[in-house]
Amino acid sequence: MPTTEYIPCERVVQTLYSTHHSWLNRWLRSRLGNAADAADLAQDTFVRLLQKTERLELKAPRAFLRSIASGLVIDHWRREDIQRAYLESIAHLPEALVPSAETRILVLELLEEIARLLDGLKPKVRKAFLLAQCDGLAHKQIALQMGVSLRTVERYVAQALYHCYVLRYGRDYDG
Repeated sequence: MPTTEYIPCERVVQTLYSTHHSWLNRWLRSRLGNAADAADLAQDTFVRLLQKTERLELKAPRAFLRSIASGLVIDHWRREDIQRAYLESIAHLPEALVPSAETRILVLELLEEIARLLDGLKPKVRKAFLLAQCDGLAHKQIALQMGVSLRTVERYVAQALYHCYVLRYGRDYDG
């Protein structure tokens, strides 16, 4: 019975890198229109591969790399949108109230984390959750505004809290 040789993940990634890095960088540059961001995301793609714990068996390596890189591009665009919206929101503040560069970075990181946590929610669940958490509306007010039952709002908010908890901590609630 022939034995299958185990190839360490690092070696697979090294081979993928040397074979496909230039192609991936060009592909990313065509999507982003920016060589520096393309280079960063190409590197991030291979870092993601190194972080994978499962065995890599690739029949279509470019499709696999493009899939990872596409997710990183979406994350990049989301970060840019968040950053642009935040900077626009503080642009009108008096100079004395403008946050320091360090505070801006911390706020942007927090906003990116919140966006990531809320991203997987269904639109109605997200809306109910944001109305409760950001606007401070009571569940009854949310139900009236959304045209759903109080019980539905309670379920939506509970789903959002559970979703965020699992994403944040990577496990189910222990009670």
